[in-house]
Amino acid sequence: MKVAVVILNWNGRKLLEQFLPSVINFSKNEASIYVADNASTDNSVAFVNDNFSEVTIIQNSSNGGYAKGYNDALKNLNEDIFVLLNSDVEVTQNWLTPIITEFKNDTNLVAAQPKILDFKNKGHFEYAGAAGGFIDQLGYPFCRGRIFNTLEKDVGQYNNNANIFWASGACFFIKSDAYWNVEGLDEIFFAHQEEIDLCWRLQSNGGSIKYIGSSKVYHVGGATLNKANSKKTFYNFRNTLLMLLKNAKGNKVWFLLFMRLVLDGVAGVQFLLQGNWKNTIAIIKAHFSFYRLVPTYLLKRKKYASRLEYYINKSIVWNYFIRKNRTFKELK
Repeated sequence: MKVAVVILNWNGRKLLEQFLPSVINFSKNEASIYVADNASTDNSVAFVNDNFSEVTIIQNSSNGGYAKGYNDALKNLNEDIFVLLNSDVEVTQNWLTPIITEFKNDTNLVAAQPKILDFKNKGHFEYAGAAGGFIDQLGYPFCRGRIFNTLEKDVGQYNNNANIFWASGACFFIKSDAYWNVEGLDEIFFAHQEEIDLCWRLQSNGGSIKYIGSSKVYHVGGATLNKANSKKTFYNFRNTLLMLLKNAKGNKVWFLLFMRLVLDGVAGVQFLLQGNWKNTIAIIKAHFSFYRLVPTYLLKRKKYASRLEYYINKSIVWNYFIRKNRTFKELK
């Protein structure tokens, strides 16, 4: 299998300077390496051209975020496997081999992720993916190794391979034909939750998604937008609503959306009481943006609505905040 490691960049020279060497050192004999630039205004493209001859630059014409950025970057590549890799990820020796081997052995496998650990605290799992992702009935994401802001220490408890619902966009392996068969990433999402939406469609199309515990990377996280950023709040809240409307099976979706809207309101009040009015406004904006997009996503729903049972836990909110379950293994 031919492999393309594609790093999306936007004004990220410092990150490329820090992390691109590990990608080259541990990938150049197994994969072609690309930096897809989203119309950066710093000198990151010139920096890569001057210092890393092994890397091919793909120049996107605009900053379309994660979704459009990758759709534009991947359309002219011919490799069998795409690896969508954040620019703030340090890879390790032998990170590619176990996952590529799994693709060769499991013909039904369409997407995968490695173990994702915290670059700043290397003994613990990292927020954006940890040991593989799931969502609850209301679309709240959680991971093996990470529930809300509780990050587990890596003591080998997730060294196995496992079927998961979504693979992290921080380090996302996908078969190229599977990517295009479901029309790639949803560009309206721009960023955040787009990989979950993609994984939902991949599984609705008959594919499987796995976590491969013998592959390991370290992710900084929040290098583009940190968790407290109101733009990230906007995209996370809006895109979850869009994802549920687009993919959730049956008429129950309307009840789920209503419940999610109520809980979003509670989150908005909580932010306000904390003095974080920017995030409260971001949630309000997210809802109005969602309402405007309902007609568009009703059309998408006709095409993509799944018969797939997508959740393994009805309410991660209840389990975490009421039952005080803090680890994946404690969940019922």
